[in-house]
This record gives sequence, structure tokens and C-alpha cells, in this order.
Amino acid sequence: MQGKLFKKNDEGFVCENCGETVPPLSYSSRDHCRKCLCSKHVDINPGDRANECGGLLVPVTAYPDPKKGFVIEYVCKKCKKRVRCKAASDDDTDLIIALTAKH
Repeated sequence: MQGKLFKKNDEGFVCENCGETVPPLSYSSRDHCRKCLCSKHVDINPGDRANECGGLLVPVTAYPDPKKGFVIEYVCKKCKKRVRCKAASDDDTDLIIALTAKH
């Protein structure tokens, strides 16, 4: 039987894209900037920090999900992989809405 793939890893960080100091989220793993929504390609499974790529994940679209709220889709500037993650409660809502227009 396979264990849980999600590992809580809730740390604050300084965004490599915009320089924002991003605090821990407290209710889940913080994995992207709340201001510009960019992330770093460091997880294979949520929170594991096991991906060696380390490229900048840039948000390309967002869409509403009935169970998760908004989901943000990213593309890695280094390896070109596309990944998705759930939007956080303190994310820039205007930016998320602008991204939904691209969906």
C-alpha cells in the first residue's frame, strides 16, 4: 500500500521572481508567491522538495475547481514541465482572475 504523497512543508521564503517576502501559510504547504504567484520547481510530490530542477515556475492559467477553489497551472522555465497547484487563501485574487481569462 502506498503512503500519502503530500508532505506538509510550510516554510516562508523570498520570491526569486519579485523579491516578495512570503510568510508560511499555516494551514498547508506554502509553494508559491502570494504576490506574483510564481513558484520554484522543487517538488516531485507536494511538499517533498525532492525535485532537483529548481527552475522558475511561471503561472500560465488558472481555473476554478469545485473541490479545491482555484487551481493555478504553471510551466517551468528550465525544464518546460507543466504543474498545477491549489491557490492559497492570501494569493493576489486579481491576478488569479486575470489568469482564468487565459483558460
